[in-house]
Amino acid sequence: MGEITINGLIEGGKATSGPPFGPALGPLGVNVAKIIADINAQTNMFSGIKIPVKVLVDSSTKSYRIEVGLPPTSALIFKEIGVQKGAKAKDEIIGNITIDQLKKIIKSKEASLYGGDKAKIKQVIGTCKSMGVTVEGMPALEAMKKVESGELKI
Repeated sequence: MGEITINGLIEGGKATSGPPFGPALGPLGVNVAKIIADINAQTNMFSGIKIPVKVLVDSSTKSYRIEVGLPPTSALIFKEIGVQKGAKAKDEIIGNITIDQLKKIIKSKEASLYGGDKAKIKQVIGTCKSMGVTVEGMPALEAMKKVESGELKI
């Protein structure tokens, strides 16, 4: 049969032997509990956030590999500042993010951000701007300018 792919969207660290993975993995004759434990170990850092997960099983050898997708930057910002939705109006502020929280987001999204360090920082700050989130108490555009000038180090 070859390789079988099972896709699911789960909350980080909270996969169970129920749907989407358990019922799909059971008939393949693999150790479902071990696969679920591996998924949870690999997604634990995204606790509280739904993320895409793909399990690829070789039906002849019963070997498997897990591919964990990344949540959107906005979901990580929401989690860090403790809100559920972005700003409704262009000038509405829904929260503030600290430098430490920005570092955490940049580190977890590093593989999907482009450019050098400053470019990566500015991409995340740009998302903050569009969501109505300030950076260290200042408007996101101001924070972006300070990153560019070197005045704000992350």
